[in-house]
Amino acid sequence: MALAKILAALLMAMALCEVSIAATVYHVGDSTGWTIGKVNYTLWSQTKDFVVGDTIIFEYSNQYHNVLQVTHDNFKSCNATAPIATFATGNDSITISKYGHFYYLCGIPGHCEAGQKVDIRVPHPPESPSLSPSPSPITSPSPSPITSPSPSPSPSPITSPSPSPKPWPSSPSPSPSAWPTPSSPPPSWGNSPAPAPYWGIAPAPAPSPASSLHVSMGLLGPSMAVLAFVVTAFAH
Repeated sequence: MALAKILAALLMAMALCEVSIAATVYHVGDSTGWTIGKVNYTLWSQTKDFVVGDTIIFEYSNQYHNVLQVTHDNFKSCNATAPIATFATGNDSITISKYGHFYYLCGIPGHCEAGQKVDIRVPHPPESPSLSPSPSPITSPSPSPITSPSPSPSPSPITSPSPSPKPWPSSPSPSPSAWPTPSSPPPSWGNSPAPAPYWGIAPAPAPSPASSLHVSMGLLGPSMAVLAFVVTAFAH
């Protein structure tokens, strides 16, 4: 900031130096001077580039003319009753010290109406980019992130209770029927074979007495063999 002010001051000083060096002296009306009916002072001033520091010289005969600085309204109406400044030397030198419009007229009655008036316009110079402070960058605020609303939780499907499986009808277990027992045959005397059972399986044949004798003899001792033989013989 301080450096910018120093640079601006230096540039202004340089500008003033250039103005003082390049200052121009203008003779109003050129060689004709400040008079009546000979010069169009409006066209004369429009062909000049006035700047601060220039000098304007009014040359005239002070017996017939004078120079009055007036306001814009009085300039337009040629009113010389309330001048800002009055010059009457016949060789008036005025240095321009600021920008703007400077209005001058002759205060002798009828001279202003005849065109003896001039508008000295000193325009403002174009602003140099180096003199104007650079604008600070405007940082736009970063947009806040737009958060999309979280989707509402989808309703959980309502599961109907699964029907419990119906038990298969159990067939009643058949009550055990009493197997028919064969009636006992009447005892038979002798060695007749036993009747076959009801379910059709033939029993093993009963051993014959001879085979029983042989077995018994093999099993019994010699003393019992004779007794067994007698019993067998008696049975036959």
